Amino acid sequence: MGRSLGPVCRQCRREGMKLMLKGSRCETAKCPMEKQTRSKPPGMHSWRRGRASDYGVRLREKQKVKRFYGILEKQFRSYFSQAERSKENTGTALLVFLERRLDNVVFKLHFAQSRRNARQIIQHGHIYVNGRKVDIVSFRVKPGDIITLRNKDKSKKIVKENIELDSSAPVQAWLELDGANLKGTVIALPTRDDIQLPIEEQLIVEFCSRYIKLHCG
Repeated sequence: MGRSLGPVCRQCRREGMKLMLKGSRCETAKCPMEKQTRSKPPGMHSWRRGRASDYGVRLREKQKVKRFYGILEKQFRSYFSQAERSKENTGTALLVFLERRLDNVVFKLHFAQSRRNARQIIQHGHIYVNGRKVDIVSFRVKPGDIITLRNKDKSKKIVKENIELDSSAPVQAWLELDGANLKGTVIALPTRDDIQLPIEEQLIVEFCSRYIKLHCG
């Protein structure tokens, strides 16, 4: 699976917002975005950056989504192509497809501290969907799917600790968590209101429709 191996805090600084790439650490004073001297875009000439062009504004919206969900360009284009073929609004469909990724669901159920941590847990074989092991982080869940753990003490210990750390945070309405049995259920498809990412998806649609098709055919 392709993934970004660079420093994740630089990504938040570049986008000018918290992408929650380090889980609970992003909520503390240790987060660079909380420090005035580190909250600017990376690079020695960040103070000289001028007003972004229309292209730059739309590009940044696309990059925010890619970095928030931890996907690469080829994966993003595949999701966008599927969203275009959907009967729903293209921008909303794109975000819903991304929200239904297994790594995102494992994170939203508090089984993991971040999406990066969720990908590690999935790839190590700790997660089962409907009783079958799934180690594909991009697996797309659907209503009625039940997410459980491998019947091993190590798996249960990892997830139980993560759930206890996030015990005060509510689970979103389209998911249901049974903390006692370490089980999660997808009870509905996510809506746009469930997607906690302050972006304008229409700008992404405009960017992909104009620039990606222009250069890639």
